[in-house]
Order: sequence, then structure tokens, then C-alpha cells
Amino acid sequence: MSRGDNANRGKGNARSGKKTYNRGKASAKKPNNSPRTINNSDEIRLNKYVANSGICSRREADLYIETGSVWVNGKPVTEMGYKVKLTDEVKFDGRLITPHKKEYVLLNKPKGFTTTTSLEKSRTVMDLIANASKQPLKPVGRLERNTTGLLLFTNDVDLEKKLTHHKTGVRKIFHVALDRNLKFEDFEKIQNGIKLEEGYIAVNEISYIEGAPKNEIGIQLMSSKNGIVTKLFEHLNYSVLKLDRVIFAGLTKKDLPRGHWRILTEQEVINLRML
Repeated sequence: MSRGDNANRGKGNARSGKKTYNRGKASAKKPNNSPRTINNSDEIRLNKYVANSGICSRREADLYIETGSVWVNGKPVTEMGYKVKLTDEVKFDGRLITPHKKEYVLLNKPKGFTTTTSLEKSRTVMDLIANASKQPLKPVGRLERNTTGLLLFTNDVDLEKKLTHHKTGVRKIFHVALDRNLKFEDFEKIQNGIKLEEGYIAVNEISYIEGAPKNEIGIQLMSSKNGIVTKLFEHLNYSVLKLDRVIFAGLTKKDLPRGHWRILTEQEVINLRML
């Protein structure tokens, strides 16, 4: 692996092509209480409508519909496959909901920001993408306060759940700087896998950074557990001084300065959905 990202910390916004940078299964039932069934091509399924509103995944929406939590134009709808118009009034648990366009934002997170959507916290990653979208976005997974690098945001609940599920196997590469040189015997221990309290952690690849001191390490793994890289090294009595996620699910930091964000291209979104 080559030396980690040394991206320029320039401020402000930049635009290049399509990239935008900025700071900072159920059985079918037809109960009598369904108001109507629609087959027009300009309408969408109710479960998709609910999922697109950012409340839950489409599969979870089916469950809510079956239990009568979703109302259309003042009546509960429990029919699977029921379709609605964008002009219909749809409520979930009594609250009016509206579907949003799916959006995907990639941030090169700087140090010192927490990964939370809480408005009560200061210096959060949400501050950095405040101008990225008018829709509420959610971070995919998390990075610790002092961890830098790639963090994806979206209102696509299905994709978010997929990318954070342990069975998906999302590839992540980190550039690690330790408080002292990594001994070769410890290098081999990590390479062969280590058992922690969180379970057995397997690494896809580990290497010393070319042209750098032996305390700089490149590590690739697919674990979805939070803070697992730091825990791996701390288990062997090393302190992690710097931790930078340089690759996430095939996305890289190329042309993305620290503290800036960009909108994913259509091809990048397709690639994520194919994982």
C-alpha cells in the first residue's frame, strides 16, 4: 500500500464535472379496508413510498403496512403491492410523510468531529455536510472523533442497512500510524487473525507503508464493528496516533480534500448497490 492521503486542506467549495465538493417477500392479501388498487405506471408502491421517506427499509415498510400503521387519504391500507400517487396524503403513525429523492454524499472527515446526527452535539459530521442536501441524510456506519477519512451519507435506508450489515463484506482500507514500530511477530499475529472480545477479527491484508517508518501500517478488512482497527493494535499494546480511512466500498479520496464532500456519481451508486 502507498502512503496515505495527504490531501490539501483548502477551504471553500469546488465543482468538477458531476462531482460536487463542499465543506464542512409477503403474501398478497386484499382486505376490504383498502380504498383502491392502482396499476398506473406513473405511481409507486406504498412500501417504496414509505421507505423513500427515510423512515425504514422497504421490507420493514411491508410489516408496518400489514399492521395498519400506514394510512392513505384518511384510510388505513394493509394491502401488499398497493400503489399511490405523489399527490396522495400518506401518513405513518399519524404523521404526514413525503418521499425524497435518494441522495449520496461522500465526506473526507477531518479530525475532531463526532459521527452523530444529534443537533445537541457540537462539532459533528452533520455540520460539515450542512449544505450538501435539503433532505435529512444519515451517516453509513461511523468513524471515531479522531479518525479521519471517508464517510458516506445517504437517505437510502436499504443501501445504508446493506452497507453496515456484517454479511455484506464492505472493503475498507486504513492508514495507521502507531506510537512505535510494529514488530514483525505482531504483524504476523494480525495477519493470521486475532480473537478479541468482539469476536475473531480477520484481516484481508496488512502491510508496512512503502517508504515510511515501520510504525506506519496499511490494513484492509471487512469488519463492520466500530473502532475495530484501534482495538486490534491496542490488544497488542500499541497506541494508535493516527487513523485514516482511505478506501470505503470502492470509494476513494481522490480529488477530495480533507473536510470537503462531494455527490456520488451514478456509476458509483450502481457499484454500491451491486456489492
